[in-house]
Amino acid sequence: MKRAFHQLDVFSAVPLKGNPLAVVHAAQGLSEAQMAAFARWTNLSETTFLLPPTEAAAAAGADYRVRIFTPGGELPFAGHPTLGSCHAWLAGGGQPREAGVVVQECGVGLVRIRRSGSRLAFAAPPLRRTGPVEPDLLACIARGLGLGLDDILQHQWVDNGPGWCAVMLRSAAQVLAVRPDWAVLGDLKLGLVGAQPAGQDTLFEVRAFVPSLGVSEDPVTGSLNASLAQWLIGAGLAPASYVAAQGAALGRAGRVFVEREGADIWIGGDVVACIAGEVDL
Repeated sequence: MKRAFHQLDVFSAVPLKGNPLAVVHAAQGLSEAQMAAFARWTNLSETTFLLPPTEAAAAAGADYRVRIFTPGGELPFAGHPTLGSCHAWLAGGGQPREAGVVVQECGVGLVRIRRSGSRLAFAAPPLRRTGPVEPDLLACIARGLGLGLDDILQHQWVDNGPGWCAVMLRSAAQVLAVRPDWAVLGDLKLGLVGAQPAGQDTLFEVRAFVPSLGVSEDPVTGSLNASLAQWLIGAGLAPASYVAAQGAALGRAGRVFVEREGADIWIGGDVVACIAGEVDL
């Protein structure tokens, strides 16, 4: 059966500089095994499948449902698939119930997405796990990054679904210089953050290591930036509004726009379509 298909670049207004996402529309009738097989075939960090919301979620205001797959399995939530899926849903004729706000159903529940011009932003979901990283694990992380413990200025569990923990290094340059030892890091989902020097257009450089998901390093990561923002802003390590860079180590130039408004932290970015057509599954 042929279904509408988009391939998008997320967290960039320039094609090929962000994080690619494959989106299959009208995915009703596809089995979980078929979805997983297609995600392995695209070999992108994430592939999503758009579905009608469940009855309970529709009653709570959901506009659509999304299932998110990596080459290694399904995720309950991820950031760049949230923005990209919303963009594709709107491009496919989706009409939100509330003007200017789209409500997505996914594994972690309902996620609100707002539109501001061409940019989309999602409200960061609650953290499932917080607190400092355990000493033994922290020592393992330092070894896996080829660093000393004194190079890690701050550390925290920042899990909002995928299982993130994160460390803050001395600088953006140190973040970019890291060459991870995947055998040591194992299946850890690890974020790195370091401050940019003065005068840059971004405040932090971010990297995301996710070898267990079938992609060693993710180009630009909405879920990680969301949980990093909750940690950094909450701890007074970042202002209420900033821009983070991610992807430079992979030849990308992703930009993540962070803004706290009241109790919400919004994670925004541009989305640009690269491929539109049909997929026969």
